[in-house]
Amino acid sequence: MKQRERENFRARQRVVPYMRQINDAHVARPGLAVVEVAATDDATVFAIQELLSGQCAVAPADRTTREPGEPGVRLRFFVDLQQDP
Repeated sequence: MKQRERENFRARQRVVPYMRQINDAHVARPGLAVVEVAATDDATVFAIQELLSGQCAVAPADRTTREPGEPGVRLRFFVDLQQDP
């Protein structure tokens, strides 16, 4: 789902949030979540995924994505807060 452009009043720059569609199955019951992390490099997003995997059950992602013309990388993975890691 693409949202329309909105203004970031703090920095007075234009921000276009980008989010791919989340299926109902990804959040079908309480405790399920989709996490999308944006950072400058792969090492940072994988470190965040590793940090969360110590706190809850994670379906890990193995590769990052890059948006053409945008700096940095994104990593999307799924967590289940009801299960132990």
